[in-house]
Amino acid sequence: MSSQGQFSAGALRGAGRGVVDHRLARRHLVNEFRRGRLRQDQVCDAHPELIRAARNLGTESRSTCPICQEAKLRLVTYVFGSRLPSHGRCVSTAKEMAALNQRSDDLTAYVVEACVECRWHHLLRVLPVGGRTARTPRTG
Repeated sequence: MSSQGQFSAGALRGAGRGVVDHRLARRHLVNEFRRGRLRQDQVCDAHPELIRAARNLGTESRSTCPICQEAKLRLVTYVFGSRLPSHGRCVSTAKEMAALNQRSDDLTAYVVEACVECRWHHLLRVLPVGGRTARTPRTG
């Protein structure tokens, strides 16, 4: 897939509704692992479907996995809301996200980073999509 067609978490900017950032929780977890308070098998437990989505649909980030320190992390975005499947929709392109952002109903995007090598994962951000953030098309 070309880089122009790929979707990145930076394309999500909610206006009016809050963005929840989980980087502090991530830092704490990584520090606990590095201090030996958590074992690798306790933090590297991503669901196989998340790893599949990260491998096939995720966007490679600039960050290296903080646990295995070998592989680049992959970002996966799931959107949940009314009229979407109960398991959410995995969004992989900017075009797909733009279409969801035009919807009038409030949706929520969850950006997860995952390592396809050691299976570490962490929720990075929760962002608003659609609803009050949707832009109305200009007429005339």
